[in-house]
Amino acid sequence: MTEIKLIDWLQRQPGTKGIGDDCFIYSDLVFTTDMMVEGVHFEQTDAPEAVGYKTLARGLSDIAAMGATPRFCLLSLAVPAWANDAWVKRFYKGLLKLGVPLTGGDLSHASQLVCDIMVCGQVAQGKALRRDGAMPGDHIYVSGELGANARDHFKRPPEPRLALGRKLIGKATACMDLSDGLSLDLHRLCIASGVAADLEAIPVAKGATLDQALHGGEDYELLFTSKTPLRLAGIKRIGTIRKGKSGAIRLDGKPLKPAGYDHFR
Repeated sequence: MTEIKLIDWLQRQPGTKGIGDDCFIYSDLVFTTDMMVEGVHFEQTDAPEAVGYKTLARGLSDIAAMGATPRFCLLSLAVPAWANDAWVKRFYKGLLKLGVPLTGGDLSHASQLVCDIMVCGQVAQGKALRRDGAMPGDHIYVSGELGANARDHFKRPPEPRLALGRKLIGKATACMDLSDGLSLDLHRLCIASGVAADLEAIPVAKGATLDQALHGGEDYELLFTSKTPLRLAGIKRIGTIRKGKSGAIRLDGKPLKPAGYDHFR
């Protein structure tokens, strides 16, 4: 089972609601959760401040993708024996550097370190950006160059595009954050919108490969679409939404397989 197949199954089950976007929308509030797992998202040798920072920044990238402003966060932290008091305190200091109030959470112990962040954001009711609004003819954009984190072995700290997300309200027809690779995340956006896509020019970060830009993941840029051309600092136009099989992507006219990161693949 892939992550996409599991989410599709969950969406069809009684008792689920609102699954599919970067955040769940409730009135003028949006909520997201994100896990950081030792050995998957970071290593024991990583600086604790960097792990704490990344834990919250990943959640803030989801908030940015909705066009929202973060209001508070909650953190559940499971601490193994190797993480001493100094490590844990440095972890929290890194998390708090982002300026979002930490209002509670839970603490436990485990055989490996696990962090689960919940972030609440706020956006005008009915204005949140979603994945399901892209239409044939829309322009496709990303908020920056891709592949740098894969090039640097996933050690670059995320930079949540919160200000850009707010600017896209009323301009973007669909939006999501790029966490698992352009090829897979654009595939997800197209499935949500019932469309296909043509890619033309991928902005590859200096020193990265095209493969890393397409499939590497953890770029934490915004991927979005617009009916009209947009002129905003730093954004890059990469293609066009088209009619076709839902989720199908072509790069320079050739089929592109969605080969980004999937936890269950």
